[in-house]
Amino acid sequence: MAGKIVAVCVAPAKGIPKEDVGEGLLVEEEGLEGDAHRGFAHRQVSLLNAEDIARAREKMPSLGPGSFAENLTVEGFDLGQLKVGDRITVGDALLEVSQVGKECHTRCAIHHATGDCIMPRQGVFCRVRRGGWVRRNDLVDRAHGAGPGEAPA
Repeated sequence: MAGKIVAVCVAPAKGIPKEDVGEGLLVEEEGLEGDAHRGFAHRQVSLLNAEDIARAREKMPSLGPGSFAENLTVEGFDLGQLKVGDRITVGDALLEVSQVGKECHTRCAIHHATGDCIMPRQGVFCRVRRGGWVRRNDLVDRAHGAGPGEAPA
């Protein structure tokens, strides 16, 4: 089932929450234009479910899209079903899942305030295989005919 983008977030520096800018250009093999994480190896773009942010907001009401430093906040598409190598379409772009979750070497402010942070468990990181514009309300879905090792559709 397709979902949609509810926020497109960037930050000028690493280690700070990102701001929802509504749209952005995903650059092939680099990431989201204007974001400090652009070009960061295999973790070029990060995604997080809006539903997971809503649950975290129960403990810390100030949380919202970008609070976990994710680039794309997604609603109605279960990112938890994805595995490394899966491909998804986001707006005009094609992304390939390169990592699910991450190791946090330091506890972030959210973890200190709530006792938990969802990004290490529920964040999805991707490489940009085909660049393009992504905007709030764009569809997010599995890329049909573009599994691991196959050419993009």
